[in-house]
Amino acid sequence: MTAATAETGAVRSRIPARMDRLPWARFHWLVVFGLGTAWILDGLEIQLVASAGYQQTLHMSSTEVGFTGTIYLIGQVVGALFFGRLTDRWGRKKLFVITLAIYLVGSGVAGLAWSTWWLWVWRFVAGLGIGGEYTAINSAIDELIPAKYRGRVDIAINGTYWAGAMIGAFANIFLLDHSLVAANWGWRIGFFIGPVLGLIIIWLRRHIPESPRWMVTHGHADEAHRIVDEIEKSVEAQGHRLTPVPEDKAMLIKARETLPMSVLLDVFFKRYPRRTFLGLSMMITQSFLYNAIFFTYILVLKNFYGLQGSTAEKYFFPFAVGNLLGPLVLGHLFDTIGRRKMIFSTYVLSGVILAVSAFLFVNNTLTAFTQTALWVGSFFFASAGASSAYLTVSEIFPLEVRGQAISYFFSIGQLVGATGPTIYGALIGAGTTREPLFYGYLLGAAVMIAGGLIAWFFGVDAEQKTLEDVADPLSRVDVPAHRGPEIATA
Repeated sequence: MTAATAETGAVRSRIPARMDRLPWARFHWLVVFGLGTAWILDGLEIQLVASAGYQQTLHMSSTEVGFTGTIYLIGQVVGALFFGRLTDRWGRKKLFVITLAIYLVGSGVAGLAWSTWWLWVWRFVAGLGIGGEYTAINSAIDELIPAKYRGRVDIAINGTYWAGAMIGAFANIFLLDHSLVAANWGWRIGFFIGPVLGLIIIWLRRHIPESPRWMVTHGHADEAHRIVDEIEKSVEAQGHRLTPVPEDKAMLIKARETLPMSVLLDVFFKRYPRRTFLGLSMMITQSFLYNAIFFTYILVLKNFYGLQGSTAEKYFFPFAVGNLLGPLVLGHLFDTIGRRKMIFSTYVLSGVILAVSAFLFVNNTLTAFTQTALWVGSFFFASAGASSAYLTVSEIFPLEVRGQAISYFFSIGQLVGATGPTIYGALIGAGTTREPLFYGYLLGAAVMIAGGLIAWFFGVDAEQKTLEDVADPLSRVDVPAHRGPEIATA
């Protein structure tokens, strides 16, 4: 710290540049496996609840079973909103430990439920934890992963939701087979799978440091530099040579512990209004499509293609595989071809394929197999696009509000998306006519194509750029004069 910075209480830091110039190393794998498994837990939970193995034991009606899923989603929204602010205030590490612990307790105790209300209470608690995970984990990943790899890593991790869903579906084949496991125990064991995995994850997270970027902006510069020194030493010990970071890469930071709501409103609606519109559009469009199709595809297979419950359930696996492969296969292109081009392409292609399937569906030319194949094709692209929505809202706003930005956009997207199953369920009806659902599919296709067009015109070219170049920290006191608030916007 120089005399000038000592007088102002600011520190000159090169931490962002030091973190982004690191080659891929074991430390980054630790971050991926320690933090990236949160979505696997979410997918696992959704699938276990959707299978409703607890319905017979707890004597629940279909409406009560449906509300069991709803209360979990409500918990997610509340958890995201509550813990999002704490993520920015207390730090990433504290929150990704606290939220995982809450999830472990909520899911585990739900497995001991003896009544409907008990199950609902603890499903809500589990949702609180997972909702908080979304904010803390996305923030930490983006701030710990080098800019060169940030897009592909974030997108791939968000896509692992479907790996969790497949684990849950596979487990249910055995756990819900009453000839193998008693009806009163199978679903309970299912609820314990997540907590067991979570205990392993907690052990991994103990070795993941706090985000040095967050620490510098909150008055912990010395500790932040110590953490980066240790990371660099571990990377060099693996045989990598690190180049010095030029002094002109340093930023002058004056720590800010708390931010009033007026600052948040200024960020979202005055400083970055285009980005706010972009983030909302991406989250709402992908959430609407996913909730609409995912929660009703079994009804379509049953009502229009005559499949029975157990047979229809098997069609989930190719659907899930397509969703998992999309982010894994396409993720690196968001770092090389670029954010705007890939978001536009994935959203539009998913919409076009869904529109084609709508015309084939209404003309009664599809079978259950070909209908599922078209869904797989559409959601191969939609899954990568949906994952990029989470990446976008976490990287285009200043560090000090990153957790809250994720929480607000996630919550709004979930609330709007929750209307999808109701709308499409009504369009499906008893399966006597195809025209209502045909228009519903066209609506879903139009929504996704609109999201892609918005990303094209309002998107941010954030690929391979340091987060601080995408959006200056609010605590930065040496912002270049030529840089405007929407500098990275096309």
